[in-house]
Amino acid sequence: MRVLIAAGGTGGHIYPGIAVAKEVMRRDPQSEVRFVGTQGKLETKLVPQAGFELSLIEISGLKNVGLAARIKGLLLLPESFFSARRIIREFRPDVVVGAGGYVSGPVLLTAALQRVPTLVMESNALPGWTNRVLARFVDKAAVNFAEAMPYFRGKAVVTGNPVRQEFFDIPAKMRDAARFSLLLFGGSQGARGINRAMVEALPHLEEQRSVLSITHQTGELDYDWVSEGYAKAGWAENVVILRYIDNMVAAFAESD
Repeated sequence: MRVLIAAGGTGGHIYPGIAVAKEVMRRDPQSEVRFVGTQGKLETKLVPQAGFELSLIEISGLKNVGLAARIKGLLLLPESFFSARRIIREFRPDVVVGAGGYVSGPVLLTAALQRVPTLVMESNALPGWTNRVLARFVDKAAVNFAEAMPYFRGKAVVTGNPVRQEFFDIPAKMRDAARFSLLLFGGSQGARGINRAMVEALPHLEEQRSVLSITHQTGELDYDWVSEGYAKAGWAENVVILRYIDNMVAAFAESD
């Protein structure tokens, strides 16, 4: 089977796509999987690391952006559809999967117009703008929440969110009653609400300071002020602060 997966922008889109790709290869090692993404985004790092080929198209967001960015996105649309058409013709996929991100738009729509079977993946209860637009064109939707089903016009099936097999292979460990490790993260870009809540909670955790060890992924934008917040609270020696965790499986395995 030949599978083309469009996924880009954030780990929340890319990692589920990688999980699907690995499961396809596990079930049929003769299959071929290729990803489509955008230059300069996280997929250019994560997809090759996972061992899959990545084709690039130029695309920009049209939703929740300023006027200049929207004009740029509209000007890029013809080229993005042309590139998607070229990739589909070259790769000749049996199915095209949209795992999320703006790149899914032109790739899935082009595939649908060429009558190539299409599937979108949706992890949220409220589908993103791109998937809501694609809903009328795609053949099927795999959703994480039943609340998302009405958006896909009877095409949706609740499957849950794909998880990489590596997480299930983490061996069980005995808990150390004298130590508690906290792994804190809010997605590949971080989550400001989680970051702020943790920094504000530090004064209330003073009694647990001696037993609490924290690893905190902040995202790029919040790294500096979160680091400053830990330092001001006197927690610098109890925390490892990271902009991004490259190997989340290892982070889970190392936490107690």
